[in-house]
Amino acid sequence: MKPLVLLDTPALYYRAFYSVPDSIVNADGHPVNAVRGVLDTVAQMVRRFDTDRVIATMDADWRPAFRTAIMPEYKAARVKDEEAGTEIPPELAVQLPIMNRVLTAAGIPIAEVDGTEADDVIATMAAQSTTPVVIVSPDRDLLALLDSSTDVSVLRPRKGGEWEALTQSDLPTAYGVPDGTRYRELAALRGDPSDGLPGAPGIGEKTAATLLENFGSLESIVKAAKAGVKTGGLSPKRASTIIEVEETLYKTLEVMRCLTDVDHGIDLDSVPNSFDRAAVEDAAEGQNIRRSVDNLTGALESVSGAAASPPAAQSGTTASPWTNKSAESTPRSSGPSSWAQSRLVGFDLETTGVEPATARIVTAAFVDSATEVRTWLADPGIEIPESARAVHGITTEFAQANGAAAAQVVGELCAEFAALKEEGAVVVGHNVVYDLSVMAAEVARHRPDIDFPSVIPTIIDTFVVDKHIDPYRKGKRTLIETAKTYRVELLDAHDAAADALAALDISRALAEKSTEISAMTNDEIMAAQADWKRSQAAGLQAWLRKKGNAEAVVDGSWPMS
Repeated sequence: MKPLVLLDTPALYYRAFYSVPDSIVNADGHPVNAVRGVLDTVAQMVRRFDTDRVIATMDADWRPAFRTAIMPEYKAARVKDEEAGTEIPPELAVQLPIMNRVLTAAGIPIAEVDGTEADDVIATMAAQSTTPVVIVSPDRDLLALLDSSTDVSVLRPRKGGEWEALTQSDLPTAYGVPDGTRYRELAALRGDPSDGLPGAPGIGEKTAATLLENFGSLESIVKAAKAGVKTGGLSPKRASTIIEVEETLYKTLEVMRCLTDVDHGIDLDSVPNSFDRAAVEDAAEGQNIRRSVDNLTGALESVSGAAASPPAAQSGTTASPWTNKSAESTPRSSGPSSWAQSRLVGFDLETTGVEPATARIVTAAFVDSATEVRTWLADPGIEIPESARAVHGITTEFAQANGAAAAQVVGELCAEFAALKEEGAVVVGHNVVYDLSVMAAEVARHRPDIDFPSVIPTIIDTFVVDKHIDPYRKGKRTLIETAKTYRVELLDAHDAAADALAALDISRALAEKSTEISAMTNDEIMAAQADWKRSQAAGLQAWLRKKGNAEAVVDGSWPMS
């Protein structure tokens, strides 16, 4: 039987709420960033583990009475509304029913038990499961469930859209403890101020690991402290501190213990529930989450066989990981869809210079959402000028030591473009004519066997579309300024992944702003952008000549110069 994926849904929707841009709103004007982030994560897990056996666990009570009875300060600092006793911001609260309806319609059970947190439901299911369990959570507390007697792993999000999988065997290297039980003791010593768990003052994670390695357990550490032991990292000051907070440490240990016997009412062997595409469509109606919903349904159909889909790429091949990403890869029964209904993938390059003919690729990124990112680091084969390093932060030495050969990167990027074109996806970038022109030059330089123009999919250039929609807006049209105009969060400008994600969200905002443009088919929007670019270039050229630069020539080529 396929692995069982348990979602720490509250931790995931909080992460999405604070990391996914809120520029996209539903018909009621409410943001849907948390919904988008969770659905995209679920789709990613379905594909990663080739399983539709997914359960979304929830907090029925995020400050359970049995825990606050032990430590009243548990999570007390998080309460936003003293009267309601809730930590959920209203902008997030309105999104949760939407998320639950879509997940339920997709056949993903919602599991919550009165008076408990999601962690308790997860711990119970992990203990009961007869198949491998994958816990998906950014919360380190769930590492306490890792031990050698169960086939459980914890998947935690890392920077750049990557995920870190941890099992019990990884704990000694990652945290210096042998198993989940000792990890919970380490966490009790370290503390967690965000949960109101103080720990032992002055004892951080490394010191806690050292003490546990030398004494074996928290109980033995306390005994050694009381006995006046001064070895094994237990200085007189630390011993005094541990003795002083002994009661708090044991209370913390108890508060952090997850229940393993809650009555969740779900037959784990019967998961998933039936997937009802019509119900999913109804749940998503008016919510402006089309891309994320299609991403999820496409993933579920690809593993359940609910709809025809091309076979997944086999491990070890050069096939693109973006293939078969959404329902858009399935032929549509009605006429051509609009580009805005296609799967949108952001793209960006960071390079060695500003001239496309001579610039070399340093980093590249394709971004499908805030949680699906693929990046490349290349050794450009030349010195990275200081002016370029100041922009993206990559030094020549770092690229040489850690980057792949330029020819390899160029080949892989072309494979991505080809796969996206085959799927019918749309690639989005800001002033993408620069990036594609750099690509063309790099292909000619390193991979002349590739016909680059033939692999270019439908392109949305947010620079060109924005200038067409709002031609008289004053100010610069850089990605940073355009992101501000459309209330798109740009977390790390001049990072390829961050820039690609920002362009992606700007494209959605542009589609919202102009229904006429968003209704265009892929062929129509490509032809229109080529016309707009020529017109914009001619206008700029005329303006420059009027200002005295009689020799000014502005290239109107698109999508490449």
